[in-house]
Amino acid sequence: MFLTITTTGTPEHPATDLGHLLHKHPGKAQAFSTSFGTAHVLYPEADTDRCTAALLLEVDAVALVRRGKGKGRGGAPDAALAQYVNDRPYAASSLLAVALSAVFSSAMRGVCRARPELPGLPRPLRIEIPALPARGGPALVRRLFEPLGWAVTADAVPLDTGFPQWGESRYVRLVLESDTVTLDRALRHLYVLLPVLDDAKHYWVSSDEVDKLLRAGEGWLPAHPEQKLITSRYLSRRWSLARQAMERLELLRLAETDDSDVEEIDNAVAAETGAETDERPTPLAVRRREAVLAELTSAGAARVLDLGCGQGQLVQALLEDARFTEIVGIDVSVRALTIAARRLKLDRMGERQAARVTLRQGSLVYTDKRTEGYDAAVLSEVIEHLDLPRLPALEYAVFGAARPRTVVVTTPNAEYNVRWETLPAGHARHGDHRFEWTREQFRAWADAVAARHGYTVVLRPVGPEDPEVGPPTQMAVFTRTSPHEPAHEKEKEAKAA
Repeated sequence: MFLTITTTGTPEHPATDLGHLLHKHPGKAQAFSTSFGTAHVLYPEADTDRCTAALLLEVDAVALVRRGKGKGRGGAPDAALAQYVNDRPYAASSLLAVALSAVFSSAMRGVCRARPELPGLPRPLRIEIPALPARGGPALVRRLFEPLGWAVTADAVPLDTGFPQWGESRYVRLVLESDTVTLDRALRHLYVLLPVLDDAKHYWVSSDEVDKLLRAGEGWLPAHPEQKLITSRYLSRRWSLARQAMERLELLRLAETDDSDVEEIDNAVAAETGAETDERPTPLAVRRREAVLAELTSAGAARVLDLGCGQGQLVQALLEDARFTEIVGIDVSVRALTIAARRLKLDRMGERQAARVTLRQGSLVYTDKRTEGYDAAVLSEVIEHLDLPRLPALEYAVFGAARPRTVVVTTPNAEYNVRWETLPAGHARHGDHRFEWTREQFRAWADAVAARHGYTVVLRPVGPEDPEVGPPTQMAVFTRTSPHEPAHEKEKEAKAA
C-alpha cells in the first residue's frame, strides 16, 4: 500500500516544515514494525519549495493469516486460497488506516513540541492514494471528502486496460487537494474514511471502536451530511454500536450549537424527555428470535437443531432457557462457527452447560443421519441465501430425511422492502440474498413442502405489520402429521437427489 502527502512552501514557511508536523526527518528513511507487516516512511523530495512524505506499507499476508486465524476480509477459513491471494498488500484499507495512526500518532493529535505554532496553520496539501477500494464508486468518494473542504479527483481503475469492455473495477486512484485543511485533520479524515470506503475491517469491531470514531471525527463528523453512512460502515454495520455512536454525535452537535458542555446538554435531554428515553424500538433480529423461541416453547421442543446457525445468536438465546436440553448449531462456514464459539464462551463454559450445546460444520443441502430424531429444527433467515435450484435439496434434507416434529422457517418479506428508507428500489436486504419472496410466494412454497412431506403449516408475521405490505419478516411453522415420509414421495426425492 502506498500513500503520499505533498505540500509546497516559501522561504518564510518552507515546505520541509512537513517533517516537523509528521515528526519524521526528511533526511532519513525510517521503518516501523506493525502486527501485520512493516511501515516505511521516506521523502522522495524535500526542499524549500516542495516536500513529499510517503508511507509505504508492506503487508505480510502469511503472518496476518496466522495471527488472525483467517479472520477479516478475504480470509475466511472456508476459502483457503483467498487468505493469501487478495488485495490486502496493495489496496488502501483499514490496515493502512491503523498504520497511519501508529506511525503519525502525534501528527494526528496536532502535537508539535519543536514548533507548536505549526499544527494549527492550514497549508497546501495534496494527498495521493494509487489504489483505494471504493464500494460506491467515485461518486461516494466525492460525497465523503468534498464536504470536508477537499478538491477530489477520483478516477475509476479499469479491470483491464487491454479489455475496456470488461468495465471498471471497484478501485479508484484518489487525489485530495486543499489549502484550508490542517494536517492533523487530514490524517483523521483518512483514518476514518479509508475503511468506510472499503466497507470492511481486518479486525474484530468491539465497543471501543465507538470511542476511536468519535476521537478521530472530532470537529468534522457531527456535521457531515453522510454521518449515518460513515458511522454504520466504520462500525462494520453493528447496529447497537452505530446507534450508540449516533446518539453521542448528536449530543456533540447540540453542545457545539449551544456553546455548552456535553454534560449540560445530556442532562437537559434526560430532564425533558424523562422515561421516554427508554422507549426504543425492539430490533427486528430480537423480535425474530423471540418469535422463534415462542413457537419452540409452544411445541414443547427440548432437542433443537439451529440449521444455518451463523454466529450463534439463537443458540445463545436457547441456552438461556433450561427447557431446551440439547441444542445443535450447524453451519457451512467455519469462520461463523468460530465466532459463535467465542460468543458462547465455550472454552469457559461449565461442564453441565457445555453438555447441552454442540456446534457442527456441515452443509444443509446434504442428508446427515446425525440430524434425525430431534424435536424441532429452525431455519432462521437461511433459505434466501441458497440458489433456488438448491432449495429442493435442503427441503429433502430437512423435511424428508431429518424429519423433526416441528420446523420453523423465517425469511424476509420482499413486499416490505419499500418501507426501508435506505434500501434502493429493486435491491435485496443483503448482498448474499439469492432471492426474497413475497407473502404469496412464501405461502405457495410452504404449502407445497407441507403437502409433499406430511406436515401441516401455519404462517405468522414477525415484526410490525404494515396494512399494505405486511410484516418485515414472515414465518412458517411446520408440524409433522405422519411419522414417516410417504413412500412414493421418498422414492421421488431419492431419484431427484
